[in-house]
Amino acid sequence: MPRTKPLVYIETTVISYLTARANRDIVVAAHQEVTHEWWEQRRNAFRLVASQLVLAEAAAGDPEAAARRVEILESIELVEATQDALNLARNLIASGAIPASAPEDALHVALAAVNGAEYLLTWNCKHIANATIRCKIEAECRRAGLVPPVLCTPLELMEESNDVV
Repeated sequence: MPRTKPLVYIETTVISYLTARANRDIVVAAHQEVTHEWWEQRRNAFRLVASQLVLAEAAAGDPEAAARRVEILESIELVEATQDALNLARNLIASGAIPASAPEDALHVALAAVNGAEYLLTWNCKHIANATIRCKIEAECRRAGLVPPVLCTPLELMEESNDVV
């Protein structure tokens, strides 16, 4: 039986880093480079999804930059924001796993979890790919009866699996 590709929810920061002009900040520039490498070398190993939320965030801001971001998203399947996802997002905030000031971040996590994504790919290390809150996010996903996605950056998803098939 053929093995299916792992499902990756692409959060807005990845699309932004992929399409942005080179940044002078050395850390941001490195993230952009890693994002380009992941996109070119690894994305085809995965089934990519995003959401209407990602599309809305990508379409905001400078029209020229927004057009580049939206163009990338045209080739990516969009998952629906179901009531289950909205409920999980509320629970992520109510539990303190994600602060009330970041409801979009809670919804990204919820959309990935509810849609069965194995990974949530992001450069948002403040509220999503953050080791100090990861266990709280995972606990809320499990409380909802869901397997939490691995919250990671493109750098963490660069290496090929060594699993024996």
